[in-house]
Amino acid sequence: MGRQALFLWLMLSVSPQLQATVQEVVESLGFIFWGVQWITHGPVLRVFIDAASGIQVDDCATVSRQLSAVLDVEDPADTRYTLEVSSPGLDRPIFTLAQFSAWCGSAVQIRLRTPVSGRKKWQGRLTQVVGEQLTLQTADILLTCQFHQVESARIIPDI
Repeated sequence: MGRQALFLWLMLSVSPQLQATVQEVVESLGFIFWGVQWITHGPVLRVFIDAASGIQVDDCATVSRQLSAVLDVEDPADTRYTLEVSSPGLDRPIFTLAQFSAWCGSAVQIRLRTPVSGRKKWQGRLTQVVGEQLTLQTADILLTCQFHQVESARIIPDI
């Protein structure tokens, strides 16, 4: 199993309650909540934050301290875990339909839950988001899928 496949396999879904708690804390501190991942390898709770002016290390530390205090009370896991707070970066993961819409026109890499035309991994330009339907122009075909079919997605930065 490749590193990327192993990483995706180790990611578990985050409960709506945990996501809401994290989002509330992040936004109360004036940051944009980008997304959250629960990774069993470690285990790690990874929180992505953003801001119009960008994210600095001090911003991550501020959110981490506040979130840690709240999560100590909420206790989202029956095991010890590491909390990571970071910027989503240039190759940011995409978690929501709104994020897909905002990045329409960008190059993206997606992994589907079930194969389409014999493939789960696709890369191309996100050309359209209508309702819950995504359209991706790849090198060889125009792929159309539903948002719920997407297991993970990432922006491919124009560098």
